[in-house]
Amino acid sequence: MRIVVYGMLALLVIIQYPLWLGKGGWLRVYELDRGVSKQLEKNEALAARNAKLAGEVKDLKDGTKAIEERARAEHGMSKEGEIFVQVVPNKKSAPDTSASDQSKK
Repeated sequence: MRIVVYGMLALLVIIQYPLWLGKGGWLRVYELDRGVSKQLEKNEALAARNAKLAGEVKDLKDGTKAIEERARAEHGMSKEGEIFVQVVPNKKSAPDTSASDQSKK
């Protein structure tokens, strides 16, 4: 009788092995599902970036506002008749907080 019980348990383990640890087992399916969800997130981010770039390309082809904005931001250009003013903060005018912190101690 023991041989039959042990034989049945061995068959049960043999049958369950592919379900849990085999090529198409639950663990493999779980890993693949996580990989798919990560890839979907990455695809959504890339799709948003592509849409933004497509809009920028359309803007550059159709209008002059985007070209003008880029010239101003990236190259520091200005229109005729405009005056470019750059304010540089004076390092000496900023209060020294380290001296006031030391006096409190």
